[in-house]
Order: sequence, then C-alpha cells, then structure tokens
Amino acid sequence: MSISEATFHELVDQTQRQIEDLLEATDLDFDLENSGGILTIICENQSQVIISRQAPLKQLWVAARSGGFHFDYDNEQQQWLDSSSAQPLAERLQAVFSEQAGESLDFSSL
Repeated sequence: MSISEATFHELVDQTQRQIEDLLEATDLDFDLENSGGILTIICENQSQVIISRQAPLKQLWVAARSGGFHFDYDNEQQQWLDSSSAQPLAERLQAVFSEQAGESLDFSSL
C-alpha cells in the first residue's frame, strides 16, 4: 500500500530531524543545512552528504561520494529501504559516514 503525500512529507521531515539530532549529538564537526526539504551535511573534510525528498516518486534520496541511493518507505517494516537493494537507510548512512567522515556512527534508531 502506497503512503499518502502528507504521510510521505511527515516521514521525510521526521527522518531528517532524526539524522540532524544524531549528528549534533556527536562531538564531530558537521555543518548542517536544512532548506526546502534538502538536508546538506558537510563533513570536516568538506565532503558532502545530501539527503533530499523526491515528492513525485515518494522517495528519499541520498547523494554521497559512493553514489546516489533512492529509498522507498516500507510500511510493514516501518523504515526506508533502498529501492534497488532493499538495504535499510540506517545501514547505508553508516557506510557513507564511515567513508566520508572516517567515523563509525550509529543510525540504527532511524
């Protein structure tokens, strides 16, 4: 069952806030900017991770050095899953930040 547009926007907002809160709770140096549904995270080494909503597709997109990843919300599992590999968003973000920030961060609460 597809989620409504309103639910989609609520889920993206909630997910982006959770990611911001997790990053701000670390003692690492991240610059965060959230504007127009696009969360830009700048790591200390100036590399960027961009997490954006794609409303027409009802997807959450992650752009990182390692590539672009598209996530659909799975109502049954209540989490974002990669549209091609079914990898959870939390696992992908752990890999992305390990690569780009050189740190192991725990995103399991997403």
